[in-house]
Amino acid sequence: MKKSIAGACVLLVAGNMLAQNMYMAKQQAYRTSSQNDAEQQRIQKAAGGPTPGTAATPAPAAPAPVDPALQATLNNVTSLQGDFAAAINSTSDKPDAAQKVSLLNNLTQAAQGTKASSESVKKVANDLLTALAGKKKLTAAQQTKLAREVHALFNASHLTATQQQTLLTDVQNILTDGGASLDDAVNTVTDLKAVVAETK
Repeated sequence: MKKSIAGACVLLVAGNMLAQNMYMAKQQAYRTSSQNDAEQQRIQKAAGGPTPGTAATPAPAAPAPVDPALQATLNNVTSLQGDFAAAINSTSDKPDAAQKVSLLNNLTQAAQGTKASSESVKKVANDLLTALAGKKKLTAAQQTKLAREVHALFNASHLTATQQQTLLTDVQNILTDGGASLDDAVNTVTDLKAVVAETK
């Protein structure tokens, strides 16, 4: 019995010592690993590279350069659409002076190459405003499409004859579908044909 108690004590002491040694060995390994990591980071910082264990932070991607002509086109189409919306939402059948000035400016800026005469631009502006004034049936999508097509017709040198005719027909259809009279739509298209002829 004494031998078995003594043996158990020896095993218990040996087990405690073994556990203590394992704990100390783990702590030493942890310290050594931390020191190695710290040394690696110091070396990487000195070399100017990324620290180990961390992904290199990529430089933020530079935004793609914006084509100035494309940006000008997008801005002009948005401005024209705003002019059309103002005319459509007008409480009067006749456009006010501020609407005319804004549309004239935006139509003048639409051409990126050869520009139409100021007289032709004025006719387009007047007839467009007459065709659009108070025509609330014209949806936002139709207004945007109309703005794109008018802008394109002011840059007719980039269009084939077939494309020009398709756009002119589409402008007339958009206006009549939106509630403009056929006469007002035809007058606008006639004015746009003059612009097309001047900007080829």
